[in-house]
Amino acid sequence: MSTSTVPTSPSEPTLDLIREAPKVLLHDHLDGGLRPATVVELADQYGYEDLPTNDPVELGAWFHSGADRKDLVLYLETFRHTVAVMQTRDALVRVARECAEDLAADGIVYAEVRFAPELHVEGGLSLDEVVDAVQEGFATGSDGRGITIGTLVTAMRTAANSREIAELAVRHRESGVVGFDIAGQEAGFPPSRHLDAFQYVQRANSHLTIHAGEAFGLPSIWEALQWCNAERLGHGVRIVDDITVEPDGSAHLGSLAAFVRDRRIPLEMCPSSNVHTGVCDTIADHPIGLLARLRFRVTVNTDNRLMSDITLSDEMAGLVDAFGYGWADLQWLTINAMKSAFWPFDERLAIIDGVIKPGFTRLAAA
Repeated sequence: MSTSTVPTSPSEPTLDLIREAPKVLLHDHLDGGLRPATVVELADQYGYEDLPTNDPVELGAWFHSGADRKDLVLYLETFRHTVAVMQTRDALVRVARECAEDLAADGIVYAEVRFAPELHVEGGLSLDEVVDAVQEGFATGSDGRGITIGTLVTAMRTAANSREIAELAVRHRESGVVGFDIAGQEAGFPPSRHLDAFQYVQRANSHLTIHAGEAFGLPSIWEALQWCNAERLGHGVRIVDDITVEPDGSAHLGSLAAFVRDRRIPLEMCPSSNVHTGVCDTIADHPIGLLARLRFRVTVNTDNRLMSDITLSDEMAGLVDAFGYGWADLQWLTINAMKSAFWPFDERLAIIDGVIKPGFTRLAAA
């Protein structure tokens, strides 16, 4: 797959070695990545009594089994418990701090973490206070750990206040908010319903990524790109519906798939999450294999680390097992992600040339 200059060597990308690799994560939800013990402690602290169990190990298993029901709507049901304990400033600071710590511990050097501020105002916080708390947590958790975190502010596509959330994202871009997103149930809630919000973000010279092509098909992707001008596609897995693979392995791209590949539109792919929501049965069946072979701008991500019981290292190790990827392939995926980040260009180059390439070269030559 890759044309990288990473040397060929006997070193294979085992899970332990992949954890050491300098990785990049573009699609990770804050409310989908809490530590189970933190959920239990915050529930006790704030009097939330609806958890299915107060045992952290059992709770982690419950979240995973609850999410792995092959349906996006059912998958999203589990979030009511994490969101419920993220309604105060202190809770938001803690969750964001622990998120940064956990990502750094997994060897991630750059991450964009997204969350929906409108889901965290039930305790009386303003939208701006919610963003400030999360930014404080990220700053504290990343300090001295070799990780940079950009925040994506998300609006819920099932609600009607996306313009307000878009303005919020732009208002906080000097403090680390790097872009705007919409998320939630896709079917029946097309991205074009939020066109005013997307246009506001564009006019402010900020960045857009849109959840599209996860549980719904090509029309969602087409609207995200051609109406809303998305720079990246959250998941985008259903672009394969516009690709015909012949018995000899050759592929014919329809006009939308060709547009996505030709324009180098990044696909924020989340293989394990897609298995859990029913997009495919196994990692080996995931379209990421075909799309990478066809040289789409593929990136690999976690989506929701708690619900899928996953880390980015786990995701990459799964691709190694399923597709036989080596260090050059994992570096290609990583550089794809860093190229596609909403971080300043010169700083992206510095991370690629000064951190990612040397790190992968060292591991491949070990």
